[in-house]
Amino acid sequence: MNFELFIAKRIIGSKTYKSSVSAPIIKIGIAAIAIGIVVMLIAIATGLGLQQKIRDKVVAFNGHIIIDNYDSNSSDESQVPISLNQEFYPEFKSVKGITHIQGTANKFTVIRTETDFEGVVIKGVGRDYNWNYFEEFLIDGRLPDFTQKLNNEILVSRYLANRLGFKIDDTFQTLFGENLERPPRIINFKIVGIYNSGFQELDEKFCIADIRHVQRINKWDEDQVGAFEIFIEDFSKIEETGELVYREIPSLMKSTTITKKYSSIFEWIKIFDNNTYGIIAIMILVAGINMITALLVLILERTQMIGILKALGTANWSVRKVFLYNASYLIGLGLLWGNVIGLGLLFAQKYFKLFPLNPDTYYVSEAPVYVSLDYILLLNFGTFVVCLLMLLIPSVIISKISPVKAIRFD
Repeated sequence: MNFELFIAKRIIGSKTYKSSVSAPIIKIGIAAIAIGIVVMLIAIATGLGLQQKIRDKVVAFNGHIIIDNYDSNSSDESQVPISLNQEFYPEFKSVKGITHIQGTANKFTVIRTETDFEGVVIKGVGRDYNWNYFEEFLIDGRLPDFTQKLNNEILVSRYLANRLGFKIDDTFQTLFGENLERPPRIINFKIVGIYNSGFQELDEKFCIADIRHVQRINKWDEDQVGAFEIFIEDFSKIEETGELVYREIPSLMKSTTITKKYSSIFEWIKIFDNNTYGIIAIMILVAGINMITALLVLILERTQMIGILKALGTANWSVRKVFLYNASYLIGLGLLWGNVIGLGLLFAQKYFKLFPLNPDTYYVSEAPVYVSLDYILLLNFGTFVVCLLMLLIPSVIISKISPVKAIRFD
């Protein structure tokens, strides 16, 4: 039988324990643990969720890695064509971790209506295009079908539709200027779908249409594109994979990861990690201090019991273990309530979107959450261990208590 655990259970189960002077302080300690876990869960889940959502939005428009020609062009318009006849296309087998590669071509155009003009970029895509991300963004209509013959279907953003008064099945004219000596080329597009990524910087810019329109306007062959977009399995290895891709492509081409192309955005979301670490440290410190206070009160309240145990020959470490078992129970109780409340709030936000955000600031319309068993278990284990280690210090007081004085203590 575990003697220390037996004594601790008797203390926890006694009625005097629940109605003692230390009861309110113990409840405050449990509440501190619970509130700390709630705050930490929310900080981690929303921080990771926001990072992933913003990252996925950027990936949807660019892929993880972009391959194009070396040139002086810094705009979104494709200038120099690349042949599809490459060793790495249609499957990039020489680098592990690549899931998909697709050819695209961008062309600047002006949308003309009866009352307005709007400059946008037509993103030309073909049969190989990965629609997985835009399926999530689609809010009305359907995705365009570019697998058969050339058509005039187009996907526009909700931002653009609201700005120009568009709806599904509307048609509009686009003006493509080839040079100043010739009149612009006019193409009529039909809206079959409206998307909303929540990333206004990209939504206000891109419309998705058949790549063959861009090829015809640029006088390119059918096997020529403006760039290749690569998707990878593990985002954490994007820099490493980008370097491997660069080594495998011809010398006249370059590869750019989205973390470099949109460096300001990715530097901004990295700040979330520092904020999360700071919150975790503060919450664990506060919870630990509250538990130290509760343990000191428990020791003070049980001074006579400590003296009797010592008088009967119980070692100092054994007496300390009694109170550490007691404290472990209180920490576990706080963790239980904290997880119930914290996960309840996170799932409520995930499925009911209770807390909106300003998309102009955060690039999302509601606070996204990412719930993973890995970080939940790690957070609970880490909190439990750190709090318990902090309690080793006040438990040293037990070894300083004299049995004679403790038995007479009142």
